[in-house]
Amino acid sequence: MVSKNQIKLISSLHQKKQRIANQLFFAEGVKVIQELLQSNFELEHLYTTLDDFSEVSNAKKTVINDSDLKKISALATPNTCLAVFKIPAEKNSDESGLILALDSIRDPGNLGTILRLCDWFGIHQLLCSNETVDIYNPKVVQATMGSIARVNVKYVDLDAFIAKTKLPVFGTFMDGKNIYTSKLPKEGIIVMGNEANGISESIEKLISQRLTIPRFGDLQKTESLNVATATAIILSEFRRGAFSLD
Repeated sequence: MVSKNQIKLISSLHQKKQRIANQLFFAEGVKVIQELLQSNFELEHLYTTLDDFSEVSNAKKTVINDSDLKKISALATPNTCLAVFKIPAEKNSDESGLILALDSIRDPGNLGTILRLCDWFGIHQLLCSNETVDIYNPKVVQATMGSIARVNVKYVDLDAFIAKTKLPVFGTFMDGKNIYTSKLPKEGIIVMGNEANGISESIEKLISQRLTIPRFGDLQKTESLNVATATAIILSEFRRGAFSLD
């Protein structure tokens, strides 16, 4: 059974300020929770409707009913389990290799998908502007499908970070150079912009190489790609380019 205080605490974790105050976040679903349990994330407590997760001690596990799970879940159709984890201390950013930087990404689903793409393409460092949606937002955690455990995410003053870097800085623009005909290095920072406004003016001034994903449609009327879709194409081309340089 879940106590009123536990329900109150977990419900409060929907809000960023409460996640920061308590240094806790929650995840739902067997796959995501299993991924986090096998990582460096520290479990605070697990709530499950099934007598599963044998690797978790009874002291940190409570078997609950569907009704109680619905009270604490952020999903319209709750899964079978919810786990509360401690937010780990941020790791220092490693300024080497290929780094992805997000300029004011606001949609949780986009951020979660982008994190999965980083995991897929071996991008170990994801930099987020302070205006980007919180990585521990329940919808973001859900969308990562466990990749949150394998990518180092750091929130920074993106303008200041890029202004100081010695790495080449790439950004996507409608008037950029065709990415399919560009020679792309193994190291650099790739900046992806806000869903509605793209890369901010202040960061645009710091971009050293402008790229574009060309449109092939006959009417050429599609205004833009979804930022997560564009990120997939960009990362794929950078990885392919790295192979061609060998």
